[in-house]
Amino acid sequence: MQEFLEVLRREAAHFGPELARTAYARGLAVTLKDGATRPIPVTATPVILDAAEIRRRATLSAHLASATLKVTRTVLASEQRELLLGGLSPLERALTERTFANVKRLATTRVDYFVDTRPRALEVNATIPAMQGYSDIAARTFIEGVARHVRYPEEKLPALLSANGSNARALYDALRDGFAAERDGREPRTLALLCRRHDAQISEQRYLCERFREFGVDADVVHPDEVSGEEHFEVRGKRYELVYRHLFTRRLEETPAPWVEDFFSTVPGRKAVLLNPPVSPVEVKTTFALVSRALTDAAFAATAGLTPEELEAIRASVPWTRPFRHGPEQGPAGEPVADLVARVIAEPARFVLKRAWDYGGRAVYLGRSVGTPAFEERSRAAYGDVLSWAELCERAAGDARGGGFVVQEVVESPPEEHLLCEERGLTTLRLHVDYSAYASVGLERQPAWGGVCRGSTSEIVNIVGGGGVLPLITTEVAQALLDAWKAREFPGTDSSGKG
Repeated sequence: MQEFLEVLRREAAHFGPELARTAYARGLAVTLKDGATRPIPVTATPVILDAAEIRRRATLSAHLASATLKVTRTVLASEQRELLLGGLSPLERALTERTFANVKRLATTRVDYFVDTRPRALEVNATIPAMQGYSDIAARTFIEGVARHVRYPEEKLPALLSANGSNARALYDALRDGFAAERDGREPRTLALLCRRHDAQISEQRYLCERFREFGVDADVVHPDEVSGEEHFEVRGKRYELVYRHLFTRRLEETPAPWVEDFFSTVPGRKAVLLNPPVSPVEVKTTFALVSRALTDAAFAATAGLTPEELEAIRASVPWTRPFRHGPEQGPAGEPVADLVARVIAEPARFVLKRAWDYGGRAVYLGRSVGTPAFEERSRAAYGDVLSWAELCERAAGDARGGGFVVQEVVESPPEEHLLCEERGLTTLRLHVDYSAYASVGLERQPAWGGVCRGSTSEIVNIVGGGGVLPLITTEVAQALLDAWKAREFPGTDSSGKG
């Protein structure tokens, strides 16, 4: 679709600023601690994939998420449970020990990838696997804005949007099906989207709430300090049958909410169905390292019950990842390594260190970025000084906070040129782009999940910390828009541009 991208680059000045304004108005924004909002930039240059490839990546993510839940369950039931429990906060640990044996399904997960020759999974998110709303806002606003610019028939626009898919709809279907599995096939009448006040992504939660109401459920955004009820989950006298958790459990330690803590302590939930329940160990990066290692440990893979499809998904997409500590290990090519830390010190360009239980990219260290301002800032924030790669590795190997560190083989993510849209105009930037695909675990069928793409000038991609969202559209939708532009510019031509 290079031709379509070239058209967009030429025409973006006409629709880009309005694209940014509309996306911001719909909720593509970060909310600050004081309640103010900051727009998340959107690009005029989308990521374009065949619908079949989007489905393939969703299926891949379903296998990886299922495997990760199985590995988590297996480790927590073993003498190695401290590998996953040790990095959790006191409340996270208490809830995990009380509830995890009863966790059967995850309505939504998100696997984050870099794509070199194929998608390469970097981590699995199940705590707040967000951006279903952000992705829909970006894609919907892009399709509408470009369609109107190229004079695509207005009456056909709803069908074009439908053809591109909706992660908000898939999330709703997953929550509905998860509720039905817990409540004898019933559908929920009321749904609470539970998040903290001034959550960084609260505008997305409000967007999802609006969509859920359109889909037929009485939905509201609620906060922990509002919840009460003797027999039901209630907010201001209104009862909710289903609760969608968009809340890190550890946030309840910062701002205690005893009622919600008690509610989280029962899975799948007495007073309301809770999706997703607290599942912090699934997202701990040590778990991902053990998923990676399962390829070379047949006994562990068998104990965890990993299927051939799950093992193939791991083989095809998971880069070599290991708990980071001194001692012997098997290297990325299967070779014996006498001491893992020494090996990583010797090859900084090949590896990245990540704290096992953290989020937002704050404790991620790329060996090849030593000496850059970003590396030095992270080093100083964690250890009070600017460290060399060797010094950082030694400190990380002995640092047990957050469950210690894992080491992962670097996945290449060459920057791509994109047009970033803001209300004041367009900026051409070279962005590192990731691809995240959603999936459900434990439902009878997978919803029609899609993906979301983020771009950043940094190799450590994170929306709240900066960067933008790239609309993800299908090849079929892109072709329809390109055909409309050709019909406008060259009346009488067919879709190939010929008479």
